[in-house]
Amino acid sequence: MNAAVAEVRDTKASSGTSQPLVQIRGLSKTYIRGKQKLEVLHHIDLDIARGDFFALMGPSGSGKTTLLNLIGGLDSPTDGSLAVDGKRIDKMGEGQLARWRAGNVGFVFQFYNLMPALSAQKNVELPLLLTKLSGAKRRKNAAIALQLVGLADRASHKPGELSGGQQQRVAIARAIVSDPTLLVCDEPTGDLDRQSAEEVLTLLQRLNREHGKTIVMVTHDPKAAEYASHTLHLDKGTLVEHQGARGE
Repeated sequence: MNAAVAEVRDTKASSGTSQPLVQIRGLSKTYIRGKQKLEVLHHIDLDIARGDFFALMGPSGSGKTTLLNLIGGLDSPTDGSLAVDGKRIDKMGEGQLARWRAGNVGFVFQFYNLMPALSAQKNVELPLLLTKLSGAKRRKNAAIALQLVGLADRASHKPGELSGGQQQRVAIARAIVSDPTLLVCDEPTGDLDRQSAEEVLTLLQRLNREHGKTIVMVTHDPKAAEYASHTLHLDKGTLVEHQGARGE
């Protein structure tokens, strides 16, 4: 059995939690480029407990973002199984997977992907347009999300009127506005100065600790990884090291 799975299971068992939120077995991903096959992930085994905060680290090309995209349902594995909250998302078709993502995953990217012509409030509301919520309820939920990330007073501001750190916090508000089961973050501080990065990481840590959000974050920054409960290292598509929670 993969050492990472064994260690995460031990942590899960000691904390008394139930079935892992994310359960991965024998996961592989291969891309076809012309006549070449490029295997990016090799038989990954991994459990992530509900309410955990994981950092994925490794050199460029190690498969971090590929693994993150698979967990978030943005891509499908070539082989193996991937279950999130008991649902085999590796078995879902594109339409079913899109509906699952909308209801269960919040995405935070390095570049904030905000709509420049819309206010912070309207940007946060965007995921709710896919729901049956009324306009009043969408506005209320977006206001609550902005308050949670400390930007209630910036609701009417457009992205160009906000700092990089504020834009990322708007992006986080957008990611959590539908109360997703899982937050996946791809280099969320990669475009920020150190102070703004620390503010964003502290916010993610608070969402994890105080609001129970399960977070999987890709980062190149060891200082960013310190905010997570666990760190996984990948190299050439294989889990090579697992570090337990700080203080263990």
